[in-house]
Amino acid sequence: MDRLHLMTVFVAVGEEESFAGGARRLGMSPPAVTRAIAALEERLGVRLLERTTRHVRVTEAGQRYLDDARRIIAEADEADEAAAGSNAAPRGHLSVTAPVLFGRHYVTPGIVDYLRRYPGMEVNAMFVDRVTNMMEEGIDVGVRIGELPDSSMRAVPVGHVRRVICAAPSYLAAYGAPQTPEQLAQHTIVQSAGSSTPPDWRFASAGRVQSLRFQPRLVVNSNDAAIEAVRQGFGVTRLLSYQAAPLLASGELQLVLEDYATPGIPVNIVHRDSRQGSVRIRSFVDLMAGRLRAEPILRSKK
Repeated sequence: MDRLHLMTVFVAVGEEESFAGGARRLGMSPPAVTRAIAALEERLGVRLLERTTRHVRVTEAGQRYLDDARRIIAEADEADEAAAGSNAAPRGHLSVTAPVLFGRHYVTPGIVDYLRRYPGMEVNAMFVDRVTNMMEEGIDVGVRIGELPDSSMRAVPVGHVRRVICAAPSYLAAYGAPQTPEQLAQHTIVQSAGSSTPPDWRFASAGRVQSLRFQPRLVVNSNDAAIEAVRQGFGVTRLLSYQAAPLLASGELQLVLEDYATPGIPVNIVHRDSRQGSVRIRSFVDLMAGRLRAEPILRSKK
């Protein structure tokens, strides 16, 4: 069998963790998928998958091969696209990631626009409030909020967001609004414990940045839950400006301590760097960058 075909089958089974799921993705019969995996393992002389009655898991060797196979398939696709010409309409599959609320409100409309423009494309969107390893998880494009570490990824700046502190009008009417950061210690704190949320709250004043840590009465593992708690009048929380924007606009939340706001946090679209430049990735990044740069919520650094 063709080696690239065998790799494609293995990637589908490994990502789906199922022979049947891989077969459905590729439009193949389950027996054909089973034969392809057996042929690949025989050719390599190593077991790539561990099979049980309920699950399929990649082995340690299989995980290394899965990462390499994804890269090789992507480079082959890019070579085809480059040969077909930069004006060819994108076709195929694209994987995209972003934080949950940002993905829901700002990335999903862009994905819908993209799919309407390019009928030959399919998109898998994974919205999670954690930093994904795009190479290991086979993701083509991601939206990152925060400073970027050095990596092989290419970054396209699209704007800034900022951290804001807010509470419901009913809470502020009952307990008063804090006038200084230190006064937050006397208030009910609701804090999200997401992996991208630092525990220290930072404030800017007189040209310097001050970090404070408060004892929260409620800790939740999602920004949605923190927003809902304070919307109901239970305490003060810290959010990113885009997360709070709808409720600030409706008057359900109010900002506090605005004079102590820290500088904006960069927002970037990141994607794999490649020599050929994938038409699929390039067309999506161009569309999404244009949409995000036009969003008012991303324009201010202050």
